[in-house]
Amino acid sequence: MRIFLSQNFLKKYKKITRRNIKLKEKISKKIFVFKMNPTHPSLKLHRLKGKMVDDWSIAVEGDLRIIFTYIDEGILLVDLGKHEEVY
Repeated sequence: MRIFLSQNFLKKYKKITRRNIKLKEKISKKIFVFKMNPTHPSLKLHRLKGKMVDDWSIAVEGDLRIIFTYIDEGILLVDLGKHEEVY
């Protein structure tokens, strides 16, 4: 599975991880786990509802989420942030 990063995801990733190397590692680990086993329970993977019905969510830690969508070539990471910011 190929993973693509949107400009929005990259912008939020840089902002959130600017001073937190451990958070960078956690995000990278979650993406790796997703790539190896998309149904792994630690991801708390779920499809979103409402206006975001085509998107899915992965839990990184606490209320930090990665939002992605499936595309023909793989998946596109579209957003990263706290629960109330991304939903």
